[in-house]
Amino acid sequence: MTAPRATYEVDGAAIRRRRMERGIQIADLARTAGITSSYLSRLETGVRRQMRPPTYTALRASLGIKADDDQLLAHGEPNTE
Repeated sequence: MTAPRATYEVDGAAIRRRRMERGIQIADLARTAGITSSYLSRLETGVRRQMRPPTYTALRASLGIKADDDQLLAHGEPNTE
């Protein structure tokens, strides 16, 4: 039996690109996703690359990305560590 996935490794540039395409300010996206602007900024710049599943789900939903679309993941798959 495998353990639940602890974190997702995200592609910060993909997050930023999607946010910019949608014309959303960083503070607005952070508020909608339930995270801080500084956390979102660290994700976009690659300083931080790991997200817990509920946070990743909220960010993806805030960007209008479908549940089965993992375009924000760094390698297309969740980190199993």
